[in-house]
Amino acid sequence: MEKEIHKNNKIPPNLKDYAETCKKFRWEDVKKELGLDTKGGVNIATNAIDAHADTWRRNKVALYWEGSGEERKKYTFGEMRQESNRVGNMLKSLGVNKGDRVFVFLPRIPELYISIIGIAKIGAVAGPMFSAFGPEAIRDRLKDSGAKVLITDASLRERVHQVWDELPELKTVVVTRLPETERLWKAEIHYEREIEKASYDLGVEQISLEDPLYMLYTSGTTGKPKGVVHVQNDMISHYITTKWALDLHEEDVYWCSADPGWVTGTVYGLWGPWLNGASQVVFEGRYDAERWYSVMEQYGVTVWYTAPTALRMLMKAGEEPVKRHDLSALRYICSVGEPLNPEVIRWGMDVYGLCIHDTWWQTETGSILITNYPSMPIRPGSMGKPFPGVEAAIIDAQGKELPPGSSGILAIRPGWPSMMRTLWKDEKRYKEYFQIPGWYTTGDTAHMDKDGYFWFIGRADDVIMTAGHRVGPFEVESALVEHKAVAEAGVIGKPDPERGQIIKAFLVLREGFSPSDELKDDIKEFIKHRLSAHAYPREIQFCESVPKTRSGKIMRRLLKARELGLPEGDLSTLEE
Repeated sequence: MEKEIHKNNKIPPNLKDYAETCKKFRWEDVKKELGLDTKGGVNIATNAIDAHADTWRRNKVALYWEGSGEERKKYTFGEMRQESNRVGNMLKSLGVNKGDRVFVFLPRIPELYISIIGIAKIGAVAGPMFSAFGPEAIRDRLKDSGAKVLITDASLRERVHQVWDELPELKTVVVTRLPETERLWKAEIHYEREIEKASYDLGVEQISLEDPLYMLYTSGTTGKPKGVVHVQNDMISHYITTKWALDLHEEDVYWCSADPGWVTGTVYGLWGPWLNGASQVVFEGRYDAERWYSVMEQYGVTVWYTAPTALRMLMKAGEEPVKRHDLSALRYICSVGEPLNPEVIRWGMDVYGLCIHDTWWQTETGSILITNYPSMPIRPGSMGKPFPGVEAAIIDAQGKELPPGSSGILAIRPGWPSMMRTLWKDEKRYKEYFQIPGWYTTGDTAHMDKDGYFWFIGRADDVIMTAGHRVGPFEVESALVEHKAVAEAGVIGKPDPERGQIIKAFLVLREGFSPSDELKDDIKEFIKHRLSAHAYPREIQFCESVPKTRSGKIMRRLLKARELGLPEGDLSTLEE
């Protein structure tokens, strides 16, 4: 077992005694703490923004925003209420009603966050998308969801134009930062022009805890990405996990480096911190060690939530950039998205003088379910212990709980507030998560030690975890065979010290095409454009054939075994 690491913060943690809290914990008590009145209806935006704007926090900064260039803005809770009210009124004027899907395809600019709040205020369903998405990824999500309105940016609108004709339910596209001289296309409108017309006053829609709040698409092993639907009830988990797992206090300045297109950026880069009345930082730009440290120094960031890939890249950048910046305000660090290497934790102790606390959860779970707490020693490499009120176990295929030290399926007892409520228009796939009676099966394998710490082993399926993003091999394979040179494609995740995994593609070329480095580069750019910057194959290998079963299914297991020098296993179904 790894040696435990523990360093006390100067500020006493919100969760002081894990064992005692677990004994007494009731979700109903958290609901009361939030002041949720289910008889009169609820709205997460009221609790996250408007309730603070009605108190002394009206003039407290909710959002510090730093652009990729020199631009900086800040918004108080009072201003966030006003601006989100205007978005709500604008959407209502466009005919958006409760339950309608409004997707948001924006860089990390203030309008992204304000729009998501405004969507929630009128009872519509927000669908945040990565600004790195290509036309194909955009089309799949907008078409499947039946989105009525899309809010996007002038820098991204051309990608929308490429697929708009395939989206019959998309009625309006609202474009931010579009020059007045620019010609509008189809049913486009100017964001800024419409916002100017909108009132600052809005009657927030009072809805049920079970009404949909947001939906995000996540990849599986087969088929297109699936739309995971979350509801207003999620706020109970958002609030308390932010308070206890991320340990946010009134005086904290918090930075979550994730984009809202990823569930972390929606839950802990938006709702969670604002439900707790915290000030948070948003940086629009891409990863850059110097700039990241500059942001932390500039705003006096005290709590930082980021990904292991980013930490490994900072580790690679070395200690010199750290020495050039004053990070003395920083008191608490958490990570998410993939297992956190023990060496990164040790490096964090050496360079920042702080433990890095790993957290485990999924798009489907809606909030942190297993984590390392500030009041508890860290065992480097461990996911930590289940959140109070959450029952986790290691089970076998029949649902039997396995003893400590045994490897098996990581499963959670259903019933926590933020559990997904459905997969959009796909109840059959939703029910597959609950095939073992009494359990939600995560698709991850793990083991638990004798003291109740959980340890991640790997995915039980083919889903590729690259730099914290889940990528379905089928989606990449489907895009690859659309390239004029590619006849067949097989895709696997290959271990990588920096990104956890990278995507490797095995390609059979069409007649008339020959292997070359130029062709590899062309195929990579093609996938970047079609899907997204994190879903392209960093390695490509041309081959005469890809192994398939007799029914024609690509044997990714065999590709992976051959690539990594592992046993090939049963080949009885291999095509002759």
